[in-house]
Amino acid sequence: MVKKISQHPFAAPPVDASKKAREKSAKAVKPAIASKPAGKKFTTEKQDKYIPVKKEGGAKPAANKTAGPKAARPSRSEKFVKDDTSEKLAPLGSAEVVKAPVDEKLQKVLARAGVGSRREMERAIEAGQVKVNDRTATLGDRVTANDKIFVNGHRVLARADVVRRRVILYNKPEGEICSRSDPEGRRTVYDGLPVLKGERWISVGRLDFNTSGLLLFTNDGELANKLMHPSSVIDREYLVRIQGKVDDEMRTRLLTGVQLEDGIARFTDIVDGAGESRNSWFYCVVMEGRNREVRRLWESQGVKVSRLKRVRYANIFIPSHVRVGQWIELGENEITDLCSTAGFEKNNHTKVVPPTRDESMQRIRHEKKLRAASAPPKRFKPAPRKNKPAVE
Repeated sequence: MVKKISQHPFAAPPVDASKKAREKSAKAVKPAIASKPAGKKFTTEKQDKYIPVKKEGGAKPAANKTAGPKAARPSRSEKFVKDDTSEKLAPLGSAEVVKAPVDEKLQKVLARAGVGSRREMERAIEAGQVKVNDRTATLGDRVTANDKIFVNGHRVLARADVVRRRVILYNKPEGEICSRSDPEGRRTVYDGLPVLKGERWISVGRLDFNTSGLLLFTNDGELANKLMHPSSVIDREYLVRIQGKVDDEMRTRLLTGVQLEDGIARFTDIVDGAGESRNSWFYCVVMEGRNREVRRLWESQGVKVSRLKRVRYANIFIPSHVRVGQWIELGENEITDLCSTAGFEKNNHTKVVPPTRDESMQRIRHEKKLRAASAPPKRFKPAPRKNKPAVE
């Protein structure tokens, strides 16, 4: 006889052992299927972990996070440089980056260094006065910053790209030559200019021994070459005194063109000045800077030039307070206008450094000194007389 045991009302229901066993066996038999990503290849070793294979010509897939430990990433500040031999990117520390030296024409480098103008340097190179790395240079040679340049046995240091461009206006008197030295011991136009350290003044054009007036100097050889080159088409205005009769036919010939020894030359404008008796004054303009061009043009018509003075170069005039034999330094705005007139980008060849406060003050003091010297003397005014009181 089997005794029947009553079940407690709060007890769990009895578990069927056979049913539990069937569920356990079913879970064990059921396989775990992983979802296959699109475009990936699987190895035959394991289905739950796959190794992506890079396709040819495709992008590199992202690393599988479940495949292994996290790979070390390069730091954000690390820079890379492209290797020319392959498409791989090599770190900056492993590949040496060498910047190719920039070569320039020899006469251009010498002109920028302040040795002389381009034309003067070309003549010096043709004369064999320039050497590069212990060999005689030839016209057309190009040099880099690593080359050693010698002019007449003296080493020339290539000037840096950052310079302070300066322009001097000099009121040249008669009796001075536009050369740095004279075998006869005559005074030169460079004797009265301010001294430069490590640089040289380059004259923008020349004036004859008996010609006076405006003469520009600069420490930038590129600017000097641009101002003198005929392609810039810059006006040069002269005041000339003529001994002889000048008629309309002569003016027409001078404006049309006259055949000279070095080609056809002409004036672009002729304006009457003050004149009396046999001497007549004219303002004439030429566009080129040939040797003694103004004198030769007038003398070709059978008249004589008794006085000649340059009064304007481009947009620069002689200030009234700059007397003969004196100089004045142009300001930044005047230099900018001069460069614009010549079609010369002021920061295209060299980066210009503005003058310091001391240099600006020194230029202002010099200009005030010239103005004070040219001002008319002040008339002395006696103190007003006091009237004596009337005596009764």
